[in-house]
Amino acid sequence: MGLKKIQNELGRRLKALRIDNNLTQEELAYAIKISRDHLSNIENGKYPINIKNLYKLAVFFDVDIKYFF
Repeated sequence: MGLKKIQNELGRRLKALRIDNNLTQEELAYAIKISRDHLSNIENGKYPINIKNLYKLAVFFDVDIKYFF
């Protein structure tokens, strides 16, 4: 699986988690201390996510980091 496919899948799963938890992009971005634009780009597969922010998301949503892959 290529990097772009991984980014797209991660973004899709992240967006689904956010919506399932009734959060806006603004609320989630604030919670993990990134900009809403950056979060949007991650959700849309435009930007890769660094391990620090991926860890923050896993902790925030109480999921194993492997969930995103």
